[in-house]
Amino acid sequence: AIRSAAALIDVSPLFKYRITGADATRLLDRVVTRDVSKARPGQVLYTSWCDGHGKVIDDGTVCRLGEQDYRLTSAEPSLRWLHRNAFGMQVAIEEISEALGALALQGPLSRAVLNAVARDPVDTLGYFRAMDNRIAGVDFQVSRTGYTGDLGYELWIPAGGALAVWDELMAAGRDYGILPAGIWALDVARIEAGLVMLDVDYHSTHHAVIESQKSTPFELSLDWSVALDKAPFNGRRALLAEKGRGPAWRFVGIEVDWDSFEALYAAVGLAPAIPAIAWRASVPIYREGRQVGYASSGCWSPLLKKYLVLAHLAAPHFAPDTPVEIEVTVEHRRLRAHARV
Repeated sequence: AIRSAAALIDVSPLFKYRITGADATRLLDRVVTRDVSKARPGQVLYTSWCDGHGKVIDDGTVCRLGEQDYRLTSAEPSLRWLHRNAFGMQVAIEEISEALGALALQGPLSRAVLNAVARDPVDTLGYFRAMDNRIAGVDFQVSRTGYTGDLGYELWIPAGGALAVWDELMAAGRDYGILPAGIWALDVARIEAGLVMLDVDYHSTHHAVIESQKSTPFELSLDWSVALDKAPFNGRRALLAEKGRGPAWRFVGIEVDWDSFEALYAAVGLAPAIPAIAWRASVPIYREGRQVGYASSGCWSPLLKKYLVLAHLAAPHFAPDTPVEIEVTVEHRRLRAHARV
């Protein structure tokens, strides 16, 4: 449904914060890696945020609602951390996680479904932009964002009206093949899109036990989201130094060679076994006989008809088209299949 029609996903469990006041922009520019001051009202920024050593704590979105009014979403609780960074600033930080429902309407027909029931058409809503709208008598904000790599929207709805909006979208979407979807479907879509997931593809520095479990934005291939030319922010000095020497690791996509993979099973008289849902595990990646990294998630892509893996590779083994091998366990034996970055 995500790739050919439309899917509706409840993403309300995200943590959400409203940040307002004279220093709201200054606070966010201090803590996240994007240049928040350049965002206009109605614009959404994807960003990560780091500790003082440039290691990623979490990633999420910042939506500029007004001149000094923002909504921050995160996967981990961030209220205490935000307050610590706001010391001495004129800023109010309100947790609105319980008060605000969030629905992701994703897929190539999502715009048609939304237009069928929304008060205002969303045809002109730009990528990573937001607007106010109304469905079933409920006022909400819709942003052209999502976690699938496809056309899609996220609806930010007062919790009391979220069920009514869900029901209206599902009723209108029947003619378009809409389906309710959950984390298993979302996991496949985000791997196809090459999108990183906290606690699967990287550890928050708040939970890492040893230094090697931490990652920088550059190591997660999020260079484009780091504005080193803006005012000082958490981790800037460390990230400047890393930019100069180059990252030690990169987060990359890997395509497993199907013939090689299939042959490992055929050798013992079996058909190749691919899990029906995305897997989340640490799987060694090799090159020229030695381990050069590890995969953190992977899936069979129904869209591309390929076996895709997301992995962390050490320098210099992460260049596109680099031949590698991935560990595959067949009948209790650890073997290797050919793959490429």
